[in-house]
Formats: sequence, C-alpha cells, structure tokens
Amino acid sequence: MSPCSPQHPSGAPEFPRTSPPVAALSGGLVVSCQAPPGDPLHGPRHMTAMALAARLGGAAGIRAEGTADVRAIADTVELPLIGLWKDGADGVYITPTVAHALAVAEAGADIVAVDATGRPRPDGRPLAATVEALRERDLPVMADVSTAEEGRAAEELGVALLSTTLSGYTPHSPAGPEPDLALVERLAARAGVPVVAEGRVTTPEQARRAFDAGAYAVVVGTAITAPARITERFAEVAPAHRAGAGR
Repeated sequence: MSPCSPQHPSGAPEFPRTSPPVAALSGGLVVSCQAPPGDPLHGPRHMTAMALAARLGGAAGIRAEGTADVRAIADTVELPLIGLWKDGADGVYITPTVAHALAVAEAGADIVAVDATGRPRPDGRPLAATVEALRERDLPVMADVSTAEEGRAAEELGVALLSTTLSGYTPHSPAGPEPDLALVERLAARAGVPVVAEGRVTTPEQARRAFDAGAYAVVVGTAITAPARITERFAEVAPAHRAGAGR
C-alpha cells in the first residue's frame, strides 16, 4: 500500500483527493455489463437491465462498453459509470483513440477507461493525448494496464485509477486462469492513485483476496453478467453433457 494511502474503514485504501465518482467506488464491487455482438443480451436494453440488477445486488459502480450502452445506463442507473469503447479485437482496442474517448465522455460516462499499455495506438497519437483531452473535461481516466511499469507511466500522465484489466492479454504479462493479484499488490504498494482489480475474478473468494492485496475496488464481469458462460460451467459437469461430449 502506498504510504500516502491510509486505510478506509471499509478496508480499502483511502485517497482523499479523488473525484466523487472515483471516491464512490472505494471498497466496492464494480459490475462489468458487456455483451458482444451475437450474444442474446447484446444491446442497451438488456445491459441497462443488467446494470439495474447489479445495483439491486449491491454494486458500487458499473463498467459498460459502447456509446449506446453507456448512454442508456447513464440515463437510468444512479451509480458511477465507467465507460469504454471496444474497436477491433487485436492490439489497442479499448478506447483506442482520442476520438473514441471523447465519444464515450459525451455519452455520459463518469469515468473513461482506456488501454494504457505501451503498444502503438491506431491514431498514432500517444496515450498522453487521450488523458489530456479527458482531463480538460474534468473526467477521471481509468488506465487499463498489464504491467507495473505501464501503471507507473500512466500515473505520471495524471490518470485517476489504475486497473489490471489487461494483465494476461499482452505479450508482456503472464497469462493464466487466475486474477493477477501479484500485479494488484505491486501497483497498490507504490501507486499514488487507486488500484482496481479486474480480469478473471470469478469467485467471491478471489474478490476478497484482491481487496486483501490492496485493491480499491474490484471489477467482475463474466461471472455475473454472462449467462451463457455461467450455464456452460454448470453444464460441463452434467451427465448428459459428458455423454454427449463422448459421442
């Protein structure tokens, strides 16, 4: 934990100078409400309903993708909203350019999440340009990183939050089935901004361990908001499924 980050009564590190949307996430669960094209739940109507259900369940915030979903959720759900825009499937595709970031901001996001790895960005501009454009609008930036070095570089640019979202999804980070709690701990020990644990958190026990490692908040997506994947996990142990797999 950073020496400038005292402990909040909830157990999460405390950062007194954070903006209200960021402060509201302290010690809380953020539910990622995303469904890709082709998924039966894809689209603003279903994702707004999912966000409302997450609020009823005690979520402290929502993470949503795409300007349509962000706009619909922002208009309906009274929780801090982390918005992003995925464009493509390779390289930098989470809010990859200044234009994407500004569009997410205009849609109503309280916090804008961006890929903050060191990889080249599609518009050829540096990450600093995106961070500056959002800070000019007083919007906090969540930096999705894959390594501690990327986290330090993003913090120097003035981001409001660091998130381990991309650990395991870049050539510079270890892949695996478990959340990268070692990265959470490394970032939390040195960062002067809140650190969010995101990526492969599938059980309440893993979420608790993330908080124990110093996470300010924990993001959970698939384990809560992807019924097809949740069903698949249970179906894998069903006798009928196993019999069918052997045919």
